[in-house]
Amino acid sequence: MSARNEKTNVMRHLDGKKIPYEAHTYRPDASMSGVEIAALLGEDPDKVFKTLVTAGRSGQHYVFVIPVASELDMKKAAAVSGEKAVVMIKQKELLPLTGYIHGGCSPIGMKKPFPTWIHETAREQETMFVSAGKVGYQIEIAPENLAEAAGCGFADLVKEQI
Repeated sequence: MSARNEKTNVMRHLDGKKIPYEAHTYRPDASMSGVEIAALLGEDPDKVFKTLVTAGRSGQHYVFVIPVASELDMKKAAAVSGEKAVVMIKQKELLPLTGYIHGGCSPIGMKKPFPTWIHETAREQETMFVSAGKVGYQIEIAPENLAEAAGCGFADLVKEQI
């Protein structure tokens, strides 16, 4: 961990479950994309993942964790969640629903658990990066450990790159 030794709720959750991770920090900029964050971390964008929250037609919410340079395939997301369709929630809904703000949303430690999937390519990585629950904080964690901590599975979730 760099100069900032502050623990986030995500880190405390992992510590409590004795799940290993490595914390990383970066100087946040509100206009930063996930690909730019990957570059700041010195990592391949295929190893750095973003957390997206959706709503199905049923009203149920679903969480998808995909590489930062990828786009969620809404048809695949709906299929894996058993919905006819899913849509991204509005940014203003994120904090009251999950406890996280845009840019700091983690699949670990949301206000309540939602069905969650990680894109299947994560399993090709020894470790992956996800938000540690606060802008400027990331955790590096083995994909299987993230799946255990977030109670989720793996699925094909992204649009094919052309």
